[in-house]
Amino acid sequence: MRSVVLALYDGAMLFEAATAIEVFGVDRSDIADPWYDFTVCGPGADHLGRVARVAGAPTFAPVLDAHTVVVPAYHDVDEPPPADVVAALRTAHDRGARIVSLCTGAFVLAAAGLLDGKRVTTHWSHAATLADRYPEVVVDADVLYFDDHPILTSAGKAACMDLCLHVVRADHGAAAANTLARRLVVPPHRAGGQAQFITAPAPVDGSHLQDLMRWATEHLHEPLTVRRLADRIGMSTRNLARHFVATTGTTPLRWLHNQRLHLAQELLETTDAAVDAIAERTGMGTAATLRRHFNRSVGVAPDTYRRTFRGARTTSRP
Repeated sequence: MRSVVLALYDGAMLFEAATAIEVFGVDRSDIADPWYDFTVCGPGADHLGRVARVAGAPTFAPVLDAHTVVVPAYHDVDEPPPADVVAALRTAHDRGARIVSLCTGAFVLAAAGLLDGKRVTTHWSHAATLADRYPEVVVDADVLYFDDHPILTSAGKAACMDLCLHVVRADHGAAAANTLARRLVVPPHRAGGQAQFITAPAPVDGSHLQDLMRWATEHLHEPLTVRRLADRIGMSTRNLARHFVATTGTTPLRWLHNQRLHLAQELLETTDAAVDAIAERTGMGTAATLRRHFNRSVGVAPDTYRRTFRGARTTSRP
């Protein structure tokens, strides 16, 4: 889990590379210990490594032994990617490495034959090209990222941060990912997908909606309906739903459901509270309801999740 290698091939774009360096290449052992052993490899890696103060290697040899390989965006999707990085990725994949592509890095993975039969995403403006060029790949431009283990793909630009935080969440738990997100001043988990960014959303006073969302997260233990939310912001339920989808990419009830699950994850990691108490605190009602939704969304039972991500410091109540 600790070994992360950034493949800095010819034509790689630096915005996405910098995102990976910021998340995996900075010592965060105060958040989770051990953090990641991070290396930049490929042409120019030595120079970037000195600038970013991370380990650098001039060849792709580190890719062959890494647990996780990060592939940043490719500058020209109409040009074939370098053969050396394609070969290294194939070898890493055959060995069982987790491979994370950021933005148009998906084209590099597709050229290596790693996406056939996989459900993936990329920047919305290049999604049709990816689907046409590689018909065996299932391309969905409506999401921010996909985790089709061991292949993970992200949408464009800022969605790279969403996927990197998802990797941290999978490796170290929700509390660690949330702490890192607060430190980087980004949302720990954005709901919705790329559709909200393709065209201009319906006009809405973002501050009012943000105030409503902040209030709702503080009252998750209470019965929250769309009518109650709409009344608080002075809208009809129809208008609230329309603005919510335009701004977040999801419905008010789905957003509330996700917030309750995220809070349940944090409480399982950081408290000794029983599952029924966490169900009450998160507005899930009963332990049975929480277990059902948790299993469906997270893939494991709450008790199993707690044993995996239990923090060293706990409290007796949520």
